[in-house]
Amino acid sequence: MLRRLYDKTLALAASPKAVPALVGVSFAESSFFPLPPDLLLVPMVLSARQRWVYLAAVCTIASVVGAMFGYAIGALLFYQVAEPILAFYGYSEKFAAFTEWFTEYGAWIVFLAGVTPFPYKVITIASGAAGLSLPIFVVASIVARGLRFFIVAGLLYLFGPPIRDFIENRLALVLGVVGALGVAGFIAVKFL
Repeated sequence: MLRRLYDKTLALAASPKAVPALVGVSFAESSFFPLPPDLLLVPMVLSARQRWVYLAAVCTIASVVGAMFGYAIGALLFYQVAEPILAFYGYSEKFAAFTEWFTEYGAWIVFLAGVTPFPYKVITIASGAAGLSLPIFVVASIVARGLRFFIVAGLLYLFGPPIRDFIENRLALVLGVVGALGVAGFIAVKFL
């Protein structure tokens, strides 16, 4: 089953639908969707290593635009949309304390969430709800997401064949680690 899913993802990564799919997932992940764009970025770069800069840039731009959408949800629709999303991720009770942190450390919080497995959508929505300066938010998002996606794509460009062999020979392990990182991010949201 894992092999079939992996093969389908690689086929999508090599198809004309790949870039629109990457844009959609990158945008959505920054505002409401739980799956990271790395799930598409990695096979796309592995299947077309010479396009790594383009793919990392597309992923970064779509992610930052999605982050601004998440910010808008927090700023304009907090009670209607953001509050239920924050409740889903278990962050409602801590939101008041969180807004106090934002006044002092907002740019650093956005940056750290943007480069780690921490669910970025929580931070984008909270940034809008807390009233973090939009220019500061956008700059921190560009730097964080750009750093994350360009490092991933650059490493795949440099070490593509051995990484692809490693993934293909240890598919269950790799997906287990990716899943564990995702779960760790959600646990961090719940208990931080």
